[in-house]
Amino acid sequence: MDAFTGAARALLTRVPPAEGVCESGALKVLVLSFYTSSPHLSSIGRLIEDIVSLGQTQCLEFCISPPGTDPLGISIEIGQEFMAFSRAYPVAFSWLTTLTLEYHAFGHSDITDLISTCSRLRHLSLRFYRLLDLHSTLKIDVPCSELQELEFIGLLCTRIELVSVPKLRQVECKCWLFNNPPVHFGYVPELRGLVLASKAKAWQEPFALSECLSTSVGARNLSTLTLCFGYQMIWIQPEPPKQLIAIFRNLTSVRLFGIFSECDLSWTLFILEAAPALHDLALSRHSCAKPHKNSAEKTNMVWEPSKDLKHLNLEVLQIFGCEDEDKVTNYMRLVMERAVGLLKIQLYGESPCTYCDATSLERSKAEKASRHRIKEQLTHGSSSSVEIIIC
Repeated sequence: MDAFTGAARALLTRVPPAEGVCESGALKVLVLSFYTSSPHLSSIGRLIEDIVSLGQTQCLEFCISPPGTDPLGISIEIGQEFMAFSRAYPVAFSWLTTLTLEYHAFGHSDITDLISTCSRLRHLSLRFYRLLDLHSTLKIDVPCSELQELEFIGLLCTRIELVSVPKLRQVECKCWLFNNPPVHFGYVPELRGLVLASKAKAWQEPFALSECLSTSVGARNLSTLTLCFGYQMIWIQPEPPKQLIAIFRNLTSVRLFGIFSECDLSWTLFILEAAPALHDLALSRHSCAKPHKNSAEKTNMVWEPSKDLKHLNLEVLQIFGCEDEDKVTNYMRLVMERAVGLLKIQLYGESPCTYCDATSLERSKAEKASRHRIKEQLTHGSSSSVEIIIC
């Protein structure tokens, strides 16, 4: 730590102006990764306050994780240490723009207090974070914050409630362990992108998107939506368009990844019905026999789209993984019938899988042959102007 501090101070006084360094010698960009360890936090805090006091810092990023090899066992203690660190050096934290925390545990109001302290914070990532009371809700109510992006990975709490985050534009929530839905959106008028990705557990029931996306004025500017199911049970429950159309009216791009191959695909059209501005739709499919611990039972999703559905704006359909030719062909016909403005369909091979031979040469050749047969079935004798591309 003494060497780190000395080197950083030398950089401030000796290095000539360069990228990331102002003419005054102050750092414009500073990214630090360090452990939550008491002997060193005070040195880091003092150094950062010396740097930001020059008033030239534009980007200050912390990535903080616990020391040792058993992070889960000490998460409560290091969470308390971190909060004490943030209170001891408020000037340093007021300049913080990006913060990543791994394996920390906090009280009910700690995260809201932290965001309020970090007045310039735009990006916050909480990875394998837990509340001291596991059976409680993480509430984030920061109406005056600059926060634009939130990432949650492996959180241990019953739910995340974003009460008021007015400048929030992107949310990613992955690998949640408690009941569905994992997050509820309150006042987030600038929200543009949402990513939900997790493998359904045996105790988790499918949920409707309207349960987590408020139907008030809070979340009506959503433009991109990504749902990833990890080739396990589909944890989204299709619902009538009237329950989502106010939220999806500006939605232009949807990605539905990790659909197990045995599942019917027509259920995906409930999003098409609720999103009149949708421009591109992407799906990835795969069948993997590798069992996953505590996984929910895979069940087929059944949904009948409205007979009078005619979508005017969808132009591009992408499908990754075309095994089970009949299922893919029937789905493509269905979309071509309902999306009257469709211009092209792109057919891709399967995405790499760490559990099976999805990328083996033999399987890849067979899958590519399937894509060509699908194209032949849809274009032979057809007057459709939709371009089908083998990628």
